Amino acid sequence: MASQNFSPEVIRKFNRFKMESLLGVFIGYMAYYIVRNNFIFSTPYLKEELSLSATQIGLLSSAMLITYGCSKGFMSVLADKSNPRYFMATGLLLCILVNLCMGFTTSFYLFVGLVVLLGLCQGMGVGPSIITVGHWFSRTERGRASTMWNVSHNVGGGLVAPVVGAAMNFLGTEHWRIAAYIVPGLVAFIAVLLVLKLVKRRPAEEGLPTVEEISHEASVTERVLKKTQERPKDMSAWEIFYKYVFKNENSWYLVLIDIFTYMVRFGMITWIPLYLLTVKGLTKGEMGVSFMLFEWAAIPSTLIAGWLVDKYFKGKVMLLPFMCLIVVFGCVFGYMQSDSVFAITVFATITGCLIYIPQSMVAVQAMEVIPSFALGSAVGLRGFMSYLVGTSMGTTLFGFVVDRFGWDSGFYLIMGGALCCMTFCYLSHRGVQKIYGTGKEMA
Repeated sequence: MASQNFSPEVIRKFNRFKMESLLGVFIGYMAYYIVRNNFIFSTPYLKEELSLSATQIGLLSSAMLITYGCSKGFMSVLADKSNPRYFMATGLLLCILVNLCMGFTTSFYLFVGLVVLLGLCQGMGVGPSIITVGHWFSRTERGRASTMWNVSHNVGGGLVAPVVGAAMNFLGTEHWRIAAYIVPGLVAFIAVLLVLKLVKRRPAEEGLPTVEEISHEASVTERVLKKTQERPKDMSAWEIFYKYVFKNENSWYLVLIDIFTYMVRFGMITWIPLYLLTVKGLTKGEMGVSFMLFEWAAIPSTLIAGWLVDKYFKGKVMLLPFMCLIVVFGCVFGYMQSDSVFAITVFATITGCLIYIPQSMVAVQAMEVIPSFALGSAVGLRGFMSYLVGTSMGTTLFGFVVDRFGWDSGFYLIMGGALCCMTFCYLSHRGVQKIYGTGKEMA
């Protein structure tokens, strides 16, 4: 490391700022999920109080998902030109205000509008997070930093139940609106203050060297800017998106990895309850255990994956998800063929444990092939495509195939998605080799 070129005070300040920023985006993104997944816990009460049908409840969920996917694309492009601290805090504050309105709404159509608005505001969380990691962490640290941030949505989603449940027990079910919307909003407001306190601007804007200067590592940004006279500050957000993301084949490999990862993930998690109860004959308790382990197994595995990438897969990020997808392919087949409750639970747990690794590693790989000034735009394209295409293939297409050809055909579709994902992991790996070469710079 050549960081001794800078004074110890500068190094200490840089390291402190980067860890505070990582903690800030972790807390912030965790809070985004607290004021997003709380809606799920309110649906039984909404159904009863507003006399909603299952179709109307499904419409609310779909409105949230579709709007979030579109917003994730648009907002992340805007994030490239914004201050990550204020962009993330503003989005979270808007989510809180929408939640407060949802807590006092008794009209179904107004509720639909608020759910759409919530999905729009939710799209402001991911772009600043990825930008922060990309600007503050070197290539040898990004695996751990990205995966540490990535589990924030698992933590936030897991905190919703105890937060809403405790509020419900204390206030009583007659005050379910306060428990489901107001209390999570208050918790998220504390996170807004922490984001404003902890998250920093880009290093140069804080009067510090860039991460490349600190670590003396080659970056894709340097290589891109050497080939052009254009500079990011002179380009609009659209120009950055079009030139460095939309026209970048490596960006599309990542998009396709995300699409097929979401297909497998949602194809499993969406259908676990119905499939295990109606086809495999599990009890609700046994199904609940499988469902819970599918989600929570991702936390330790994602963190371990980040360590493994930084330690053993430097410059070869996508080889780890490639290997994980081979195991996922086998586990989906075993999940489909098994009749043992224990075996089904094990296969579901391993699938949940490993399917989040390609998703988290895509963020790391993006920093290898996308210039740092275009990371938000790259996140936006992936987010838009994965939610609109990937989730649709795992939910709507899966359901259509099951209705026409049976459950086995649905899971063969999921296995095909895993194979496609493996293919694009390999192509993305080759793309990094073309950028950096295969010599010392890859080590």
